[in-house]
Amino acid sequence: MSSDAPVGARPPAGKTFFGHPRALSTLFLTEMWERFSFYGMRAILVLYLTAAVADGGLDLGESSANAVYGTYNAMVYLMALPGGWVADRLIGARRSVLWGGVVIAAGHYVMAIPTGWSVFAGMALIVLGTGLLKPNISTMVGDLYERDSPRRDAGFSIFYMGINLGAFIAPLITGFLGEKINWHLGFGAAAVGMTFGVLQYVLGRRNLGDAGARPADPLLGADRRRALTRVGVASVVVLAVGLVLLLAGWFTVDTVVNLLTVVTVLVTVGYFTRILTDREISDTERSRMKAYVWLFLFAASFWLIYDQAGSVLNIFAADRTDRSVGGFTFPASWLQSVNPILIIIGAPLAAALWLKLGHRVSTPTKFAVGLVLNGLSFVLMAAAARAAVGGDLVSPLWLVAVYAIQVAGELSLSPVGLSATTKLAPVKYASQMLGLWFLATAVGDAIGGQVARLADTWSQPVYFLTFGLASVVLGLAAVMFTRQIRQLMAGIH
Repeated sequence: MSSDAPVGARPPAGKTFFGHPRALSTLFLTEMWERFSFYGMRAILVLYLTAAVADGGLDLGESSANAVYGTYNAMVYLMALPGGWVADRLIGARRSVLWGGVVIAAGHYVMAIPTGWSVFAGMALIVLGTGLLKPNISTMVGDLYERDSPRRDAGFSIFYMGINLGAFIAPLITGFLGEKINWHLGFGAAAVGMTFGVLQYVLGRRNLGDAGARPADPLLGADRRRALTRVGVASVVVLAVGLVLLLAGWFTVDTVVNLLTVVTVLVTVGYFTRILTDREISDTERSRMKAYVWLFLFAASFWLIYDQAGSVLNIFAADRTDRSVGGFTFPASWLQSVNPILIIIGAPLAAALWLKLGHRVSTPTKFAVGLVLNGLSFVLMAAAARAAVGGDLVSPLWLVAVYAIQVAGELSLSPVGLSATTKLAPVKYASQMLGLWFLATAVGDAIGGQVARLADTWSQPVYFLTFGLASVVLGLAAVMFTRQIRQLMAGIH
């Protein structure tokens, strides 16, 4: 019976976790704590960057802070590509997850140091660590099951519950500590969470069996030395560019953010060009990849708006909402917990709906629904911003309603896109397409960070209405071209 695990790997036997391999509990908790650290830090990042120096912040303008936030998110997803390569060709998924967790924890501890430079150094470490951990822990979950095991999808569903559980709890803790006591204490809480994740991963390694133990396609001998040399040269080039920027006086937050945005877009263009011009893929596979280009652009446009929840909408929560309940003003970052709890509630309902509808609703149509709902959430935000004109505080229920609409859009697009990625992938690039899907988020977040600069210069009602209507129009256009995209998909629904 075939398996997605590397040659020689087998699902571990022994005690079970909700009827699944015991190793799933180890990976579940590792991912939960990693997401705790990621979303916990992210919930207070923009608030810290924009807070006055007297309040312990960096007093960075909202424009630059939003761009930093978007670029940070983009780099996290962009680094999934080299992170997957390191696991597949050099050290295997298991060690990649371990070292990724260690580097992530180190990054959060650096951010906990109460100095201005620590936040940027810490984010750089977190980006590198997440690139190693994020794609490879999902690979290890797949290694626990036979390819055609009926428990495989259920196992991933349990695993993804860990993601949203960590994302739900994190802002409640880091937000209170960061906003009410000290920003760096909030960052420190994220560090402690990742430390818990690493410790339980090490203690639970005996449950993992052969999962992720070896590289899937290891580089050996001269090939390995050549690859490591190229990595070394690339690292030196990056450091040299940084040094040149520093000596020229151009090493500013905005310069680095703009440069990384350009790099993200160029990497994406290069990746698609490489696949579409590959003569080893068939005409059918090339046609499907052309369809995927459109789905990719729709997804990037979706994340451009959606991931502003932690930047533009987070600042709105802090400055424009009435958060007083019984004499207690709850932290603005607590509203970042709304999204994951709604996903936990809505995911089973969405799965049941798509199962019932079957092939009657195509993948492009589902993407279109996601774009329209995403746009409508910003149209609603325009109404909330209009109500807050003049300094009036509005109910936080406006944001709850916005997040509910966005989650409905996410459930229409994100899991469907992941499935479409695996179905449309050329055989030769099957193992790399998940990284390409992460690139859609990276591009959306990178460009979204630049777009969010406008929120500091445009009036908020105009900003939200402009991009909300743009997303709705794009979604309607996607509906109009659904037939053409389905033809390019060549029999894939």
